[in-house]
Amino acid sequence: MKILIRATNWVGDAIMALPALRAVRKRFADAQIAIVARPYVADIYRDQEICNQLIPYDPAGSHTGFSGRERLATELRAQKFDVALLLQNAFDAAWLAWRASIPERIGYGRDGRSFLLTKAVPLPRQGEIPAHEKFYYLELLRRAGWLDSLQDESFIGLHVPKEKRRSAEEFLRKSGVRQGALRIAIGAGASYGSAKCWPPSRFADVANRLQSEMDADVILFGTAAEAAVSTAISAEMSRPPIDLTGKTAIADLPGLLSQCHLFIGNDSGAMHVAAAVGLPIAAVFGPTDPFGTAPVTPRCSIVQQKPYCSPCFLRRCPTDHRCMSAITADMVEAAASPWLSSAQVQRA
Repeated sequence: MKILIRATNWVGDAIMALPALRAVRKRFADAQIAIVARPYVADIYRDQEICNQLIPYDPAGSHTGFSGRERLATELRAQKFDVALLLQNAFDAAWLAWRASIPERIGYGRDGRSFLLTKAVPLPRQGEIPAHEKFYYLELLRRAGWLDSLQDESFIGLHVPKEKRRSAEEFLRKSGVRQGALRIAIGAGASYGSAKCWPPSRFADVANRLQSEMDADVILFGTAAEAAVSTAISAEMSRPPIDLTGKTAIADLPGLLSQCHLFIGNDSGAMHVAAAVGLPIAAVFGPTDPFGTAPVTPRCSIVQQKPYCSPCFLRRCPTDHRCMSAITADMVEAAASPWLSSAQVQRA
């Protein structure tokens, strides 16, 4: 059997969907499984042994516009898949599977796409399944008859090969990270929108304290679009951080983060990657809900203040950003310090 899976588009969602992908691999051990994913998600899924083939889907590049999508559909049609499983919710995912002439098309019946699916799975009602997003993807499998029951996992892990850990360590050393120093990774951006972002000055405050108290190296991670945030943090730090903003790709994140000791950041894809490679997490939540999107690891401290309007799930705050401004540097330092103390003991 040949199975095509349409992956989710966001990095955090891609991590939270891993239990479902592993369940498909386990159930259909002899099947040929291909995953269609945005290039950066495909990079995250490499080395995870969940499929036989990764097919990049780049609507901003080689698959732009109707002609680009049609070209991809033609390429998929030539592979003669038997069934498509759509983890992504969009209409486009169903259209692509339909245009690829895949005879069985399974996905949640939403976004006006049910008529393109051969098995339009009803959406879970509120309270019908556990709130965390990992169950959303597992429930799709259960309702499709591919899974007997929902299995909970306390940790979603990413495998990072030894050679990638080694090259990441070399890169960090060349970038100025000291041998033997505690390494604090900071992810101060969030591609979803500014509402999820704690103020840069407070990241700098926490970083200064931890540098002073524990002689830690602070490493800033982010995309090129988040350079202004990292610049604002660096400007208020007593000792310059190692600023890798815009200097690495998402494909590099698992290896680089695996060589750190703690991640401090917003609810973001980088947060989920850090958790999945085994880092303890001090996660700052504002407009989103940790019951739904907290990193799946026992090594996580959530820092959150909940005004009446939280969670609102807005990309940009229309008022005074009180859910984030109410979170102090003291709160985040208190969440981070025990994990760093434990790391110091392990290194001693």
